[in-house]
Amino acid sequence: MNITKSEFIISAPSVDRCPQDDKPEYAFIGRSNVGKSSLINMLCNHKGLAKTSATPGKTLLINHFMINDQWYIVDLPGYGYARSKTTERNLQIMNTGYILKRQQLCCLFVLIDIRHEQKKIDRTFIDWLGENGVPFAIIFTKADKLTPSRAKTNAIQWMKTLKNTWETLPPYFITSAASKSGRDEVLNYIDEINHSMQSQE
Repeated sequence: MNITKSEFIISAPSVDRCPQDDKPEYAFIGRSNVGKSSLINMLCNHKGLAKTSATPGKTLLINHFMINDQWYIVDLPGYGYARSKTTERNLQIMNTGYILKRQQLCCLFVLIDIRHEQKKIDRTFIDWLGENGVPFAIIFTKADKLTPSRAKTNAIQWMKTLKNTWETLPPYFITSAASKSGRDEVLNYIDEINHSMQSQE
């Protein structure tokens, strides 16, 4: 897939305020500072599309970006960091509302920093997605910080830890916003889902 057009559409405070159309949506979520905005900009080849920041917890709304006038990338607030318990709770309600209620959501991409072992907060979230039947895939980020062999080993090991409760493992991708590695794989996966949906219409 080739992205030729990407544009910001709206920042919504709740799922009820999201765009009122039926275009497919692909949402991105992860712990704060996992590189979510950088990854979105890399996928779209649009450096300033999603606002990046060194300060964690910068994304506080549901951000929609229209891609090729046909589908949306959705930037969800990160989890695991908030300046107050009230903010953390509000973000959790916002994310949960979108993930469980948004019928246009075709796949939720959960971003994981490939440098670290599996953290409880990520595992709890992924298990929750499985319990609620949410379609998702895992994107490992910041692979440029490791050698290619080490990045692959870390990703495989991370996925293996899911096998104690998961019969079928979700798809996963190894990426780097800096080197643009994994870009084609993620976009092709989205393209396959879009074509599959079109064939069912």
